[in-house]
Amino acid sequence: MSDEQKREVWRRWRDGQSLSEIGRALGKVPGSIHGVVAANGGFVPAARTRSAGVLSLAEREEISRGLAAGDSFRAIAGRLGRAPSTVSREVGRHGGREKYRAARADEGAWGNARRPKSCLLQQSPALRDTVAGKLKEDWSPRHPASASSSIEWSRAPSSRLA
Repeated sequence: MSDEQKREVWRRWRDGQSLSEIGRALGKVPGSIHGVVAANGGFVPAARTRSAGVLSLAEREEISRGLAAGDSFRAIAGRLGRAPSTVSREVGRHGGREKYRAARADEGAWGNARRPKSCLLQQSPALRDTVAGKLKEDWSPRHPASASSSIEWSRAPSSRLA
């Protein structure tokens, strides 16, 4: 279901329409409407907003123009009133100097900010198995995190617990 359709579901739900009425209006079965409503316990979800500290699309476009002009991260950051490390991380996170595109970076950042996020143990079966094994050996829950650097496959940053 599209975001627009979900907004319409919530608008109609707020107006007191039944699941069947909403489904008929949107051309969906009531079960799919129920899934949307039940996922939030029947409460209209709060509108997503950006934190005041995150880069705006306009700032990302300025970064893109600066990169195209061959400016340093420090020069771009100075124009934006941001720390050079902010610009460096932004560019590194979204393709590097050659591939950075403001609109794509903004969409990616907006998507990455979604909550809830799945935890590392859910994402990585190998890490989950290792932690479960250590816990069976009566390790403290803190020990697998501190020992992860000694585990062969854990050299990838995404497999670190702490």
